[in-house]
Amino acid sequence: MKTRDRILEASLQMFNEQGERAVTTNHIAARLGISPGNLYYHFRNKQQIIAELFERYEAELEESLALPGGRGLDLDDKARYVESLSESLWRYRFVQRDLEHLLASDAQVAERYRQFSRRALRAVEGIFQGTIDAGILDARYANAQVLALNSWLLMNSWTNFLCTTVLTDPQAQLTPQMQRRAVYQVLAQELGLLSEAARPRVEAMLREYYTELPED
Repeated sequence: MKTRDRILEASLQMFNEQGERAVTTNHIAARLGISPGNLYYHFRNKQQIIAELFERYEAELEESLALPGGRGLDLDDKARYVESLSESLWRYRFVQRDLEHLLASDAQVAERYRQFSRRALRAVEGIFQGTIDAGILDARYANAQVLALNSWLLMNSWTNFLCTTVLTDPQAQLTPQMQRRAVYQVLAQELGLLSEAARPRVEAMLREYYTELPED
């Protein structure tokens, strides 16, 4: 792996583990066993590292939200969407946890994120409309715009909810299973809207993504 990519991967891992604000470029260089000067050869500062990680996060999410070409949606697509979204949100969980601070720290990243968020919201709405058109959700009751907005808000606030409300022990760590519970919450809002044909598959997905959250 090239040094530039190693820096990005180490930064992502450390931001996820410790929070972006607790990690400096010196910490990243030490983790990799390189000099700070070597790191600065590839990235001028930590903000540049964050900006590139944002770019990768956006690209990964937008690819996972793309509609299939030349055909309608089916339940296999739905399963793929929820799994890929869950994986991306876990891999870049520092973004959700530290989002307000990250955007306040860099006006260019903030504007880029606003544009990305709007595109992603439209893509999610397109997915919900596709599930309505495919008869997975009942067109009489399902509203693609409402479902998309609720889902986007839930997925993007879930990590923050876990860190501020669920994990009361300062030593407690997020787990992939806790993150996957967000997918359960999104699917659960559709229960009263499912067609009878789609219900068994979606209920199986609900069982797969459910996990108990820690309690005091």
